Amino acid sequence: MNCCYRLACTLMFVFSGSLGCRVLANAQDAQQPAPDNSKTNQRDRDKSAITADKQKMNPKDSELRKKIRSAITSDKSLSTYAHNVKIITQNGKVTLKGPVRSNQEKSTVLTKATEIAGEGNVTDQLAIAPPNPKSG
Repeated sequence: MNCCYRLACTLMFVFSGSLGCRVLANAQDAQQPAPDNSKTNQRDRDKSAITADKQKMNPKDSELRKKIRSAITSDKSLSTYAHNVKIITQNGKVTLKGPVRSNQEKSTVLTKATEIAGEGNVTDQLAIAPPNPKSG
């Protein structure tokens, strides 16, 4: 009987501890504000907005996209933000969208795309991301 009592107490302790952790985690989640990217999403809702799902899948545009992506990602001085900008191609025209960390990064990404796509074929819709509060 003593063994069953000890097992019951142990199970009750483990269950109440995990329940308490779950309640604490839910309370912390409720305190965190949800990210607000609604302005960005509204911009892309416009029927005339160029988005990745509207781009052509022809071989020339795919190759152009691939070359620009390779040029950007091979530059290790660029941030992850810059490495992940959206590159949208339509009939040899390129639109760059998304955040980068600085004006210097924006300039570098635009220069690389223009060198590949040609002068006058790149539309800049890049934005400078706010500083990361965790990076100190």
